[in-house]
Formats: sequence, C-alpha cells, structure tokens
Amino acid sequence: MSQIVIRHVIPEDAAALTRLYSQSETQANTLQLPHQSPKLWQERLSNPRPGVHMLVAMIDDQLAGQITLEVQSVARRRHAATFGMGVDPAFHRRGVGSALMAAMIDLCDNWLQVTRIELTVFADNHKAIGLYQKFGFEIEGTAKRFAMRDGEMIDTHYMARLK
Repeated sequence: MSQIVIRHVIPEDAAALTRLYSQSETQANTLQLPHQSPKLWQERLSNPRPGVHMLVAMIDDQLAGQITLEVQSVARRRHAATFGMGVDPAFHRRGVGSALMAAMIDLCDNWLQVTRIELTVFADNHKAIGLYQKFGFEIEGTAKRFAMRDGEMIDTHYMARLK
C-alpha cells in the first residue's frame, strides 16, 4: 500500500481541490455546492484567512483528501477550533481520513493551544461519525433541519473533542 503524505496546501492544489469537492459523494457529505468555480479554490489558497490551516493528504502524488482547521480569533474562544474535511471517494478505506485527523489533532494539541475541537456532521454520515469517535469526539447535540441536501433538509450532529 502506498504511503500517505500530509502537507500544507499550496496554490497549485487548486485544480485538485476543485475536483475533490466537485464529486457528488463529497458534496453530499460536506456543505460544498455543485458546479464550483476553480477560481473559488484559487482565491482560498492565495488569500487564507488568519487562523486557517489547510492540509492535504497525498498518495502517489495524487491529492486524496483535504482538511481545513480554523482556530477561533475571538478572545474568549481562542481555545477552540472547527474543521471541515473531504476525502476523494477513490481513496476511501485507505486511512486518508485518519491521517488527516491525526495531523490536525497534533497541530491543535501540541502547537496551537487548542483544547476544544468542534464540528458538525450530517447525522446519517455514519462512517464519518465513527471516524470522529475514534479520535475522541463525542456528540453534544443534534441540529434539526440544519442544511439542504438534494432538496431535503438534513439533521446534523454537533460533535467536540476536549483535550
């Protein structure tokens, strides 16, 4: 099996990220919209907001997944961060999500002074929920009719991991 390499994103990743988040399965499990302009990722990568850390997982020089961590900038919430992640369906069940999660948690625990990591996950995304639970995340609540997906309002779980 090929090795997973985690690295920070670079502007040249824009086309691969557009492809990753243009796939129907990835869109169904994230808040990304269909038909994204490649310019969207070009702008995100060339002008990252303060407190945003974007990592990618590479397998054999192919972008297999991506995670964006955002550390809160409000004084009373600087201990908290949120993240979003996508894994290319062609690389599912190869450890990409786990590698991205481990790198993100290492960044939070050992470098950024983050003691609370938060996320929302669609309540029917059992694979992702299992992955997050493997890394110590717990469901804290459910948001009814949180987001639109394929013409239906879908519930999400609020999950968090406390250091």
